[in-house]
Amino acid sequence: MDDKLHEECGVFGIYDPLGGAVAEKLYLGLLALQHRGQESAGISVSDTTGPKGNLVTKKGMGLVSEVFSPAILKELKGNIGVAHVRYSTTGESVPENAQPIAMNYIKGTLSLVHNGNIVNAKEIKKEQMYRGQAHYTTTDSEVLSYEIVSERTKTPSIEEAVRRAATKLKGGFACLVMSPRKLVGFRDPFGIKPLCLGKLGDTFLLASESAAFGVLGAELVRDVRPGEIITITKDGIKSDTSLCHEKQAHCVFEYIYFARTDSIIDGVDVHEARLRAGRALAKRNPVDADLVGGVPDSGLAAAEGYAAGSGIPFALIFHKNSYIGRSFIKPTTEERSAAVYSKLSVLKSVVEGKRIVLIDDSIVRGTTMARIITMLRKAGASEVHVRISSPPFLYPCYYGTDVPSSNQLIASHHSDEEIRKTIGADSLAYLALEDLKEMTGDLPLCAACFDAGYPVL
Repeated sequence: MDDKLHEECGVFGIYDPLGGAVAEKLYLGLLALQHRGQESAGISVSDTTGPKGNLVTKKGMGLVSEVFSPAILKELKGNIGVAHVRYSTTGESVPENAQPIAMNYIKGTLSLVHNGNIVNAKEIKKEQMYRGQAHYTTTDSEVLSYEIVSERTKTPSIEEAVRRAATKLKGGFACLVMSPRKLVGFRDPFGIKPLCLGKLGDTFLLASESAAFGVLGAELVRDVRPGEIITITKDGIKSDTSLCHEKQAHCVFEYIYFARTDSIIDGVDVHEARLRAGRALAKRNPVDADLVGGVPDSGLAAAEGYAAGSGIPFALIFHKNSYIGRSFIKPTTEERSAAVYSKLSVLKSVVEGKRIVLIDDSIVRGTTMARIITMLRKAGASEVHVRISSPPFLYPCYYGTDVPSSNQLIASHHSDEEIRKTIGADSLAYLALEDLKEMTGDLPLCAACFDAGYPVL
């Protein structure tokens, strides 16, 4: 929907030291991460038992199931691989910007996948151009790839090249780099972007979310520490924590909206976090009503929490058609609006004559919420009270989330009462900034889109 935020990407990597093929597992893992990016998908693999440097990459525009057929997966022969789903926040949505980024250089080959945003990419690119590199890079992922290649020509290992490149980066990022014999994963020192380690028998996995492990029957071992570099080889795992520091700032929106509800990120169960947000919202913003309902899918867990905290019954008030296309990339406002109505329909028998508490995770521009409230009133709802399980969006994000400029954020230049009138609600309330700790406990958060407290610029 056009009134939702979108994550930039999802990354997934596998190393099977016993030589088993990983392409199908990478495909299944990408399906589990599809919510993080729906514009393009790609897979790179290498056979560690074959000729050195034999990396094979397949990628294209569209959903994972649209890009990869059984025939294409059979072409991806290898026991080590990285995979990617993309939603663009830097660089155009074109085939050339799909990942993985595969590169040949004087010492060999590598393939990189990246989630997040490097805020000093322009400065790094200027240095690369001065050195005669990277004249045609358009994304920060390409800038990062060139920087690792540059360092690799001067260092004895890919992991050392990654470490040296990482010391130059500012921003929020989680990256996987595959050489013909190794899989390296690293995360920004603040832990803004998630990355976790899993295991399936002797096979190791790295992913943006633990939900990608569950589909394979793998177990979550732990989260990659902020600033940590993990190297996986035939001999096992090596950890480099030389870039770790005490200050952390994990993206709050992973818990509010981005992550799948069955994921565990940095020790926090996402579903439980959303339930707790709903309870906190009910405690601070009560209302007399007959039913509590959530906007599918992201508002449902918070709605259950609100119902539990308020004592008002929870009900499913919408049917969602999961087979409709991606409305947020429809080219015109009219087409996006039509897609919203196609995706959601109101259960009239549930809402007719009822006072509804409607829960959603956020209001960005207000357009979609206004349409949904109109749908509820047409179906006979007597009152619609909107409760949002995040604070108001006031500031842009620089770390790979497409929070637009402040002049496009309705809360940055309208009062709560003005927004209420704009969307047509009977009342409106947001989660209080101080209640974020109710959701994630003592986990240090980046909430800069709410309070301008940017951990790094």
